[in-house]
Amino acid sequence: MASSLLALIDDIATLLDDVSVMTKVATKKTAGVLGDDLALNAQQVTGVNPDRELPVVWAVARGSLVNKAILVPAALGISALELWLHSRGWGVPLITPLMILGGAFLCFEGVEKLAHKFLHGKAAAEAEHAELVRAVADERVDLVQHEKDKIKGAVRTDFILSAEIIVITLGTVAAQDFSRQVGVLVAIALVMTVGVYGLVAGIVKLDDAGLHLSRKSGAVGALGRGILVSAPWLMKFLSVAGTAAMFLVGGGILVHGVPGTHDWIHTATQAANALPAIGGTLAMLIPFLIDALAGIVAGALILGGVTAARRVFR
Repeated sequence: MASSLLALIDDIATLLDDVSVMTKVATKKTAGVLGDDLALNAQQVTGVNPDRELPVVWAVARGSLVNKAILVPAALGISALELWLHSRGWGVPLITPLMILGGAFLCFEGVEKLAHKFLHGKAAAEAEHAELVRAVADERVDLVQHEKDKIKGAVRTDFILSAEIIVITLGTVAAQDFSRQVGVLVAIALVMTVGVYGLVAGIVKLDDAGLHLSRKSGAVGALGRGILVSAPWLMKFLSVAGTAAMFLVGGGILVHGVPGTHDWIHTATQAANALPAIGGTLAMLIPFLIDALAGIVAGALILGGVTAARRVFR
């Protein structure tokens, strides 16, 4: 009995060690998506009452955990179903079409956001912002619905980004046995959630930290004042980066979901790399530019189709 227990502990220790190593590999591969996730979610929770910022971030983080609790078993189940179909001669891709739908939705949201900003004009945007500021400042106004909308939008975006992270991770450990796949997926889900929303919480409370430090004397006070000055610019940057990330992630999913595009991008990158002076920089930017362009075009087409459908079925 004692030897059986020791053997079990050894198996568990080996499994955890393997999971730790493979988690590091998967983390490197998903680091780019993590950056997009951070940019998107930090700008999603702006505009709420400062006293409610951390509760909103926590609510989105809980939603993210629920997303991953759905996505991890779903990804494993779909992957198993794909293998089963393939073993019977039916090479039917299942995960890729779902990812393409998610990517298309991200592109649609990005274009819809830009269209709302530019088509409604600066005056309408300023009026909407002023109304939001008044609502946040007025204690008589119930902000529960506003918070729910923010949380719902952030969790919806997180679902698609989390799905990409889970799929990338699953591809990294596809050759491993089931227990190791589960271990790595769960580890990545937890690490990404804690990492993203820990950083988001720090970012949204950056101005409070700056205000606290600015009341000190000397270099600490100067640092606090510097944070207060830079915090609004950081949030503006994250708002722009969040929209750009929608196109980069969504467009990237669409581009890489089409067979043959990887070879085409590789050829274009090699051609750019051969150019003098700017070749290296251009070659590095080409994949991002293609993803962004694909995301903008796809989002615009979807928005046009949705707008036309709304008018027809109104």
